[in-house]
Amino acid sequence: MRKVTFSVLAGTFAIALLATSCKKEDEMTPTPSPTPSLYTRLGGDGAITAVTDQFIQNVLADPTIADNFAATGADPYRFQLFRERLIDQLCAATGGPYTYKGANMYDAHHNMNITDAEFNSLVAALVAALDQFNVPDAEQNELLGILGPMQTDIVGH
Repeated sequence: MRKVTFSVLAGTFAIALLATSCKKEDEMTPTPSPTPSLYTRLGGDGAITAVTDQFIQNVLADPTIADNFAATGADPYRFQLFRERLIDQLCAATGGPYTYKGANMYDAHHNMNITDAEFNSLVAALVAALDQFNVPDAEQNELLGILGPMQTDIVGH
């Protein structure tokens, strides 16, 4: 009887030790947290709105592309719609809680004959706005990586 009791106690002790060891190891190994969305890392709605407003100012001040936006800039309704859709597009593209409801890039730019130089000026205007708000290079590159493929739907149509 003594051997059975000792064996049961030893087995129970071993299981408790194993369970405790596992628990301590789990407690010591932090669970990696998921990387926040680009939307969150950029600062959310307020930051994206501020960058968008600066971006639009940069675009309207750039002689290479200002003419493409002159009619939009002169019409308060069109301007507000353009601004809101741009904010929605950037927020949605970066993982935010928005849905872009505007036209796809091909349809929105069809028959505009946008050149590579004009597209590059637009990108430069965005980078300047991001720089003004001290957006880190990693987030800038990630955003440009999301938007860059749109070039094929925008240029030359």
